[in-house]
Amino acid sequence: MSLILLMSILNGLTLAALLFITASGLTLSFSLMRVVNLTHGAFYLAGGFVGLSVLKATESWIIAGLAGGLCMAALALFEERFLLRWARGNDLIETLVSLSIAIIIGDLILVIWGGYPKTIAIPQALGGAIKIPIINLPYPLYRIFMLGLAIVIIGGLWLFLKKTNFGITIRAGVDNFQMVSALGINVRRLFTSVFGLSGFLAGMAGVIGGTFMMLGIGEDWRILTLTLIVIIVGGMGSLGGTIVGALITGLIYSFATAFIPEFSLFVLFLPVAIILSIRPQGLFGKEV
Repeated sequence: MSLILLMSILNGLTLAALLFITASGLTLSFSLMRVVNLTHGAFYLAGGFVGLSVLKATESWIIAGLAGGLCMAALALFEERFLLRWARGNDLIETLVSLSIAIIIGDLILVIWGGYPKTIAIPQALGGAIKIPIINLPYPLYRIFMLGLAIVIIGGLWLFLKKTNFGITIRAGVDNFQMVSALGINVRRLFTSVFGLSGFLAGMAGVIGGTFMMLGIGEDWRILTLTLIVIIVGGMGSLGGTIVGALITGLIYSFATAFIPEFSLFVLFLPVAIILSIRPQGLFGKEV
């Protein structure tokens, strides 16, 4: 197997790990609240820049990641509580509100951190490269860490959704929103909690992605596009679908940019069109 082919596979898997972390929160809020939250990419980028500033002040990458996630969780809670809640049920207004907030956040990022791309320094413990067994190929340790972190988050979310009462309620709301409301469950509190979790994962992903790639104006919309592709392909509300959607999107994007970069967007969106023509609800989504 050629070196470029191996590197494309590995790079696709690491990109899929980042996309899963970003998309895992959005797929739940998107499914439960039926809100096209176009602010998610802005949460990613703002969380990355917040983490960058915290890293400079504390010199701790872990604290930076938590700070980026918590700040975006707080911002997501504010958005849902004071803006989106009053537009509940009006898809056009909800979309316009989230779009407006995303643009405002993007402008604030430009004012506070400037327009030059920035990168978060890789932690010293995760620097360098190690040889991957079997293929005996050196590969950056940080990218392998991303894969491991994504696997840990998959396990954590699975336990949360399958084994806790709150997670079971969320899954019930995805499957049958009206029934959950009829049982007397505080749906508003459920919405707010899920939206906060979505913001936390997006902000934390911004720190991870800012260390992996870069932070710059426009990166929020690129990540949002890839994230939406993930949940559309995999199916809204499905953890397994998010995993598969992230793998498909990450590998296709990696191979397309390596072999046919001039047609990368065409190759990326072609499977989306094919899958949606066969299964409009996505590979693992349920018909509404």
